[in-house]
Amino acid sequence: MSSAQLSEMSKKRSNKNTKYEIILHDDSTNTFDHVIDCLVDICSHTEMQAHQCALITHNNGQCSIFVDTESECELIYSLLLRNKLSVTMNKYKKK
Repeated sequence: MSSAQLSEMSKKRSNKNTKYEIILHDDSTNTFDHVIDCLVDICSHTEMQAHQCALITHNNGQCSIFVDTESECELIYSLLLRNKLSVTMNKYKKK
């Protein structure tokens, strides 16, 4: 195997390990119930997790709601957007 092939494999492996996060932003259009339902149905939160995220978002303006690979986050992100939630997706930075 050439060094170029090894380098390409290494890049692919590191991209799979790169985490992304989805941030939920507070808005004045979605109800708590709608946000909670979306977090449960789309992000697989428990009712309690979803309720806590909704409260954090309401009080702080935003909350990290999902962390995973880029491809998984892109899927969840698009589903949340379809449900009219205000979200952004970024590379995950450990805090």
